[in-house]
Parts: sequence; C-alpha cells; structure tokens
Amino acid sequence: MLVCEHAGTAIPKQLADLGLSAGERRRHIAYDIGAEAVARLLAAQLDAQLFLQPYSRLVVDCNRPFNAPDCIPEVSDGTLVPGNFRISERDRHQRYAEIHAPFHREVTLLLDRRAAEGLPTTLVAVHSFTPRLARGPERPWQLGVLSNRDASFAERFLATFQGRNPTTISAHNEPYLVDDIGDYTIPVHGEARGLPHLLLEIRNDLIGDAEGQRRWAALIAETLIDTKAKDPING
Repeated sequence: MLVCEHAGTAIPKQLADLGLSAGERRRHIAYDIGAEAVARLLAAQLDAQLFLQPYSRLVVDCNRPFNAPDCIPEVSDGTLVPGNFRISERDRHQRYAEIHAPFHREVTLLLDRRAAEGLPTTLVAVHSFTPRLARGPERPWQLGVLSNRDASFAERFLATFQGRNPTTISAHNEPYLVDDIGDYTIPVHGEARGLPHLLLEIRNDLIGDAEGQRRWAALIAETLIDTKAKDPING
C-alpha cells in the first residue's frame, strides 16, 4: 500500500494562497516535487492501493501530528508563510479536521479491512527532498530509506537496492529521521500495526521530469518486488 502525503499544491480559496506568490507555491516547501508521479507509476507497476493528498503541506502537513511545530508552519525553509502566521487554535483545528483527519481515516479503514480479511500489507510512503535547504549543505544522497523503531524491512529494501544499484548514493535515515513528532504515517499506520514499512525520500532534481519519474519508479518497484520475494513470511 502506497501513501503520498505531500502530493499536491491545492490551497482552499478562503486562504487566499496563504499570501504566497505562485513561485513560492511551486517550491519544495509546498509539496514533494515529483512524488505524486512516482507514486502513481509505482501503484500501476505493483497493482497497489495508493492514497494521494492533494492539499499543500503548507495548509496542513498530513505527515505531522497536530502538535508538531510544522504541522501548519509559519516559516518553511526560510520563507515566511503569511497565511499561517498566528492563526487561531480554532482555525488550526479546522484545517486538521477537514484535511488531515479524513485522509488518514481512509488509510485506517483500508488497513482495518485488510487486517479483518487476513491480507498481508506492506506500507510504503513516497516523498522527495530538495538537494539543498536554504541554509544547509549539499545533500549528496539520491535515495533515503527511512524507518524508526522497526528498521527490518527498510534495511532489507536498502540492501537489495544497493546490490542492484551500487553506483547510486543511498542511505538509511538520510536526509531525515522518522520519529513521533516529525512523522505521522509510519508511526501510526506502520509501527503501531506491526506492518512491514518504510518511507522513501527521492532527491527531487532526479524526478522533476517524466523520464526521471519513470526511471525511479522502475528502480523502486523492482527493488520492492525483489525484497518481498526474499521475504515470503510477510507476503
């Protein structure tokens, strides 16, 4: 099962584009560049269920718990988000209730149904990351494979990927870590259920066009198939 929490750039009309220019709304601060296309290609190649979140992560980040500082960020990678500055708790709760909660409720319902039917499930979250933050060093990794409490599936996937793609720069828990404040999908839907899981971070300059998206979807799909083939217990 595939989840792409930062797929889109939609902003409700009443938020007036959050006070941001069109250029800012197309940057990595607003969504995960290329991730939706890769996720769609993966779903087709794997015949997998896919959940896409069309709203911008600047409206509400659907991979953050409500109390995370950047669930509704006032500043993102050095850019002030005027429409998020000092908003009321009522407005925060409204965004969360109208966008975040319904998305994860649908994920929960499918996972509940699969569990009731005794169907094994592997959870994969698809993300992308910028090659460099405004005040940070270059990020050399092309692929990050993230996990927290249970690294077993992530490590098997990474070992398989590195064996198949030895010249590609890939690493475990780079350029981010998974935890209970900075993430929602993996802790809630993966770890809490004991499902095999991982979060993928693909460097976004590699998947900014259709050719790169097709290439990376194929690399990941082949690796997932190979990894699961070596792991018959988890299906």
